[in-house]
Amino acid sequence: MTRPDGVLVAVDGGNSKTDAAVAGPGGDLLATARGDGFRPQADGLDAAVDTLGAVIGTALGRAGIPPGGVAHLAAYMANVDLPGEEERLEKLLLARGPAPSVTVGNDTFALLRSAAASGWGVAVVCGAGINCSGVAPDGRTSRFPSLGPHTGDWGGGGELGRAALWHGIRGEDGRGPRTALTAAVAAYFGVPRAIDVGLAIHRGEFGLDRLTDLSPLMIDTAEAGDEVARGVVERLAEEVAILGSVALRRLGLLDSPADVVLGGGVLRARRPLLMDAVAARYADAAPRARLLVPEDPPLLGAALLGLDHLGAPPEAHAALRAGFRRLTVTGATGPGP
Repeated sequence: MTRPDGVLVAVDGGNSKTDAAVAGPGGDLLATARGDGFRPQADGLDAAVDTLGAVIGTALGRAGIPPGGVAHLAAYMANVDLPGEEERLEKLLLARGPAPSVTVGNDTFALLRSAAASGWGVAVVCGAGINCSGVAPDGRTSRFPSLGPHTGDWGGGGELGRAALWHGIRGEDGRGPRTALTAAVAAYFGVPRAIDVGLAIHRGEFGLDRLTDLSPLMIDTAEAGDEVARGVVERLAEEVAILGSVALRRLGLLDSPADVVLGGGVLRARRPLLMDAVAARYADAAPRARLLVPEDPPLLGAALLGLDHLGAPPEAHAALRAGFRRLTVTGATGPGP
């Protein structure tokens, strides 16, 4: 435990953006900031940490906190999926960061802490990719590598987008069933045929990362009744349910009342077809689970975990949660001044 002689800095790092918050030891929210995504695999770890440092510096500047005024840094990040990666980033932040004390974890733990009333349960993130972690009442954890198909993972906006193009092309050339995805994908990219998208990717005219943008299109097409698209959405629902129910089973919580927190852009959109399919599968696999899609951002969870580390009293946690709620009520679209 670290003595709260300074402020807390909390960070929630994702593929597309990194959010930071500065809070006093009493839980008062002093400032927030937003910066670029945390992508160590794509940009290199040093460059990713530079991005992280810039966001933290902006938040501290807005809060008027001088160097040496930070007691603890709590960083909960996407793309930090293995314990060894957490340890490496923690050491680097201790060497380069603004705080004498640092904790690093995967962003799923921040999502869980933001919404689970007891502080334990399971969280499933479905954003650009998919991940899951769980915490038992006694502190035991369960997690998955979540590095992609080579570690048994499938799901997220990236997979939905790639599936939209794959099925669109095969429906067009006869290798697969006809699907409305063919015309929808071509129209989205402004080309005559779905295959033209694949050829443009081959030539370097479109980046593979743009396929993630097709995720809402996949769900739109499924909700319009396209059977091929519905099959993909149902597969995603199955993955969301399998991850959470396996984590519950590992922790001995499968037959107990437990919170399952669902987050990330794909789930946070609350699309009825997907969410109804997810709920139906949990009803079969883990009927006592309580599914939650939080309104509060994962950044709040990172900050609450920081207060936990500092040994802050319950009233500090309540004050911090209230500060984030006020930020939302003002109509802010994301952390800012």
